[in-house]
Amino acid sequence: QVQLVESGGGFVQAGDSLRLSCAASGRTFGNYPMGWFRQAPGKEREFVAAIGGFTEYADSGKGRFTISRDSAKNMVHLQMNTLKPEDTVVYYCAAKYQPYAGVYRRTTIYDNWGQGTQVTVSS
Repeated sequence: QVQLVESGGGFVQAGDSLRLSCAASGRTFGNYPMGWFRQAPGKEREFVAAIGGFTEYADSGKGRFTISRDSAKNMVHLQMNTLKPEDTVVYYCAAKYQPYAGVYRRTTIYDNWGQGTQVTVSS
């Protein structure tokens, strides 16, 4: 059974940094797309960043967020710098099981999702 488990969320001050991690178990994802999304209560889940054959970022995180993966450990990370109060939401990890040549920002391409980790940024 494939599982994705996020960690690293927490409560920080504006301008601080956090590093989110997603550990995948049950299969290896090689270079297949893995992504980070976030969702505020009552809103649609929105794309943050993804990595596969290339990296892709939402405008909201460009210059502040960096996605990376450790294939040997089957993990993907999201380094978030200069956090803002509007980054306060639940962050989700997602993974796709097959090679994929399209854009990574669509939620529908992913096969598995984690349970999410809360990030709270205080002003």
